[in-house]
Order: sequence, then C-alpha cells, then structure tokens
Amino acid sequence: MDTLLSLFPSGSATDADGMLLVGGCRADELAAEFGTPVLVVAERALRERAREYTRELAERWPRSRVVFASKAFPCTAVQRVMLEEGLGLDVAGGGEIVTALRAGADPALLVLHGNAKSDEEIAMVVEHRIGLVVVDNGDDVDRLEATVPDGRAQDVLVRVIPGVTADTHPHVLTGHEGSKFGLAPAAAAELIRRIEDSRRLRMQGLHVHIGSQIQEVEPFAQSVAPLAALGEFPVYDLGGGLGARYTYGDRPPAVGEYLDALIGAAREHLPAEAELILEPGRSIVASAATTLYRVVTVKRGEPTFVAVDGGMGDNLEVALFGQRFEAGMVDRLDDSEGEAVTLVGRHCESGDVLIDAVRLADPRVGDLLGVPATGAYCFTMANNYNGNRRLPVVFAADGAARLVVRRETWADLFARDIDES
Repeated sequence: MDTLLSLFPSGSATDADGMLLVGGCRADELAAEFGTPVLVVAERALRERAREYTRELAERWPRSRVVFASKAFPCTAVQRVMLEEGLGLDVAGGGEIVTALRAGADPALLVLHGNAKSDEEIAMVVEHRIGLVVVDNGDDVDRLEATVPDGRAQDVLVRVIPGVTADTHPHVLTGHEGSKFGLAPAAAAELIRRIEDSRRLRMQGLHVHIGSQIQEVEPFAQSVAPLAALGEFPVYDLGGGLGARYTYGDRPPAVGEYLDALIGAAREHLPAEAELILEPGRSIVASAATTLYRVVTVKRGEPTFVAVDGGMGDNLEVALFGQRFEAGMVDRLDDSEGEAVTLVGRHCESGDVLIDAVRLADPRVGDLLGVPATGAYCFTMANNYNGNRRLPVVFAADGAARLVVRRETWADLFARDIDES
C-alpha cells in the first residue's frame, strides 16, 4: 500500500474504507462529479514543489530565478500557481505566450524558446515586450532584427550545445552533438559576435539544456564548463531536465542534490556576479497529478487486457517515450496480490497501451483506476484521436475540488469547421 501510495501526490492517503484521497478529496466523488477520465492536480503538492525549487536555488545562488517550463503543463491555472509562488515562465510557442499572459505573467519575466520561431511569434515578442529570447540559430537573429523597431533592443541568450549525452530516452535528449536545438560552441561564438554588433539585439548570456527525465546529477554539472569557454556574460540559463518518479524503481535526485552538483559547477566555471536561471518542468508537475479512469472492459486470457475509458488520447508519454507508469484500483490500493494485466486504452491503435504487466487487484467493469505521476506532458499532448474529447483538469486542495479546465464537448470537435452543410 505505502509503495504504491508513495507514487501519488504528496499528502495523498486512503479513507477509512480504503478509498484513495487526493488533495483530501475522495477519488470516487471526484469521478462522480467530473466524470472520467479526469486529471486531478493536488494543488498543495504543486505549490510545495515550486517553493522547494525557489528556496533551494536561492540558498545556493542568491542572484537567481526559477522559471517554470510551461510546456510540461501549459494550463493557465498551473501557470498562475507558478506565478503566485514567485516563479517566472518559460514559453515555447505562441500558445504558451498567450496562456502565460492570461495567467497574469509579467512579459518582462518570460523566456521564449523554440528551434523554429515563426514570424508571428517574433512579432508577439515585440508587441508584448517579452523579456528574454533564447536564440537557437541565425534565422532567429534575422527575424528579430527585421522586427524589433529602431530605438529598442531585445535581450537574448544564445543556446549552446554542450556535447553532453545523458542517460534518458533519445527523443528527449537535447544536449548531445547533432541535436536539433542550439549551436555547437564554434557556431555559437560566431553568432555571439554578430549579436554584439547588432543595434537591435542585446547579448545577455547563454543557455544550455541537455534533456528531460534525467536521473543522474553528473551530466548537469558537465554541461556548465562549455559555457565558460565562450566568455563571461550577465546571465546563464542552465535549463531543466531533472527526472521525476514514475515507478517503484525510480530514484531521481532530490532537488537539493541536483542543485549541489549544478551550482557547484557554476561556482567553478561562471562569474560569481552573474544571474542564474533554471527551467524545471517535469520535476515540478509530474508527481502533483493523477489521472482517474473507469474500467470499460476486462478481456481475460494470455495476457489479460483491462481497457479504460482513456488512453493515448490523454497520455502519449508511453507511445512516444516508452515511459513506464504504475496504477491501482482506487478503493483497494492495499491489495498487493493483484494479477498482472496489460492496461490499455480505448483508441484504435495496438500501441494504445498504458501499462504492460501492471498488477491490479481484481479489476472489474465499472471500477475506478488511478494512474499517478501524470502531471507532466499528459495534458500537453492530449489529443482528439478517434474523436476523443480532451479530459478536464481539476484542482483538489483541503478536501475541496474545483474545475480549472472543462472537458471538451462534441460541439468543440467541429467548432473550427467552415463547411456547415
């Protein structure tokens, strides 16, 4: 019981009858009120994790700030929590800019990323006076110089490929040689010189990011020295990428352990007066949320398939990155003698497998099932495959629940249609 329960958001418990409590709310009552599938965010756990990052970083490097990597959970309500806890926002496209502004973000504290920024997004930078643009290539510079008006200078960072390969899925590696993101040091040095000569851009510093779901501290530390070789600057953005705990066997470093290694390298290689920026995403939000599903079908055999009313429409992490999750029946988490089954979704793809060989306690049609650690990238990549209606998001805190994103309606599916015949 404790092993599985430990994967749910901090503060989760079971009621007297064994029912899972998330944010003090019973899972069965959440499902009854909001339907399934539903993504439930334990708001207190989310806030505590954000505070942990800001506190731990400030203790090690006072001239610093944490910006939440919005792509991990680009929900306005989540972005607003981050702002309320003193974090800035890292945005990776026009939609994330729009939601960040709707959440109340100060545009001057936004950091814009992207390896292929559009003309529209560059125009948004100028219109809203976004604080920092991470330049990924020379075309970014061309667009900025063509758009920033005379008399203004846009602050930029240059993204550098440090040549560090971390132990994670290839699809979320970003700091290795041959990455589509950033520039190798020699090319970065050339672009830095160009920016320093620009009348419309102001060279503020460097950015590095080596990937996502990384569970060792050494690669983060190794990414710092290549920045020092390019000179001294006012700002260094050291990215994010710390892993989250999804399964029983995952043991990601604690925030303090991660920062000890990263800031230790910064003290060794970077100017003491520089500002440091960190961009955590997955490691803030993953463990703060749980997806509740209803069992639709149990097909016994070799293997036994248990199908739920969601799947790859609300969790693409499995199909895209091979991410392992765990699950349990929300009213009998303490049954450790469950049978090994293949948990699948309802979508017309053989690849719509949520969890292979997961032990569930006597799953039956109509049962409620909970999958923990679904706060990162599940909402982000939710989709309409097979006419799927994207799931709602509910915040749960102190026994009260509130809807922050409604479930899509059938009408939403054709809201963009022009031909109404």
